[in-house]
Amino acid sequence: MLKIAILGLGEGRSTMSAALKSAKLELVKVCDRNEELCKQRAKEFDFHSYTTNYDDLLNDSAIDIIAIYTPDHLHADHVKQALLHGKHVVCTKPFIDNLADAKELLALSEKTGKKVFIGQSSRFFEPAKRQRNDFEAGLIGDLITIEAHYHADHRWFLEKEWSLLQSFKWLYGGLSHPVDFIRWYLPNIEEVMGYGMISSNGSVAGLKNEDTMHFIFKATDGRIARVSGVYTSPTQPAQRDSGMSTILRATEGASQADYHELRYAITDKTGEEKVITWGDATLKHYFRFEGQSHHAGEYQNYLEYFVDSIELNFTAYPDMKEGIGTVALLQAMDKSLQTGMPVKIADVLKEYEL
Repeated sequence: MLKIAILGLGEGRSTMSAALKSAKLELVKVCDRNEELCKQRAKEFDFHSYTTNYDDLLNDSAIDIIAIYTPDHLHADHVKQALLHGKHVVCTKPFIDNLADAKELLALSEKTGKKVFIGQSSRFFEPAKRQRNDFEAGLIGDLITIEAHYHADHRWFLEKEWSLLQSFKWLYGGLSHPVDFIRWYLPNIEEVMGYGMISSNGSVAGLKNEDTMHFIFKATDGRIARVSGVYTSPTQPAQRDSGMSTILRATEGASQADYHELRYAITDKTGEEKVITWGDATLKHYFRFEGQSHHAGEYQNYLEYFVDSIELNFTAYPDMKEGIGTVALLQAMDKSLQTGMPVKIADVLKEYEL
């Protein structure tokens, strides 16, 4: 059984639950700079092996995997230290916030032979897993196009001081989820074009960056996809629409995976139409805390997949290269918002010699 440690106990709360419930992992230590948060998690999970010093995880030879859930700007250094100390790494998305760090990290992973997995949790939610399996089984034929969105009433964010900082962008925090779904099915995105605006609600609150965005992607083979994000307006009733949704339209059918709802719909190549929902046992696996605010079930699914990849020696996706590609795509999207022009992903990668 592989041994795991967790750095960052805000989002890492889900990972604690995931590791403690998993038969494939042993949680040995957790770490956060905030000792009060360490004590809170110790009490919540009756797990008392905590530290406020990252070095304690790095220097513990018993630890196989370090899972990193710290603020984005710290990821590169935390991942680097873990690799230098011979650990496999799980890092929450987005992988890094500066592509200037990418080359060094790629070389380090290659040199140490240690795996890096990007915790793009939405891929590991039941409807998304089912959609992928059905697609790979050929139930809807060849992909024509994808539409994905993440629309959420996050007006409550506007009361948090950090949401009004110049550095806060919903493009990275929110849209990275549906963008990842598009890359999952269309990995070779060549160009992106998008428009964004600060809504009147965002404007009144003092937002500095766009809260309403629509983008079109073009892949190298000519296929196109679209994604949208709207974050400061009310949403539809859940039985009518989901906060996050991915629609695949293919040659012989179509499918739609929803989130947070455990709901999936497919018209397969025989013309049969199905709407599938999952019951209480699955609900309890995915949502273990108050409301639907954390991702413990998805994290358990992806941690176990990562363990399998280490023990059976296959690549767990999204790997580091894919994580870097997604950051490059998000940066191209950002550039398109600023310039009002299409942006080629290759130009962004070239800038960093990737």
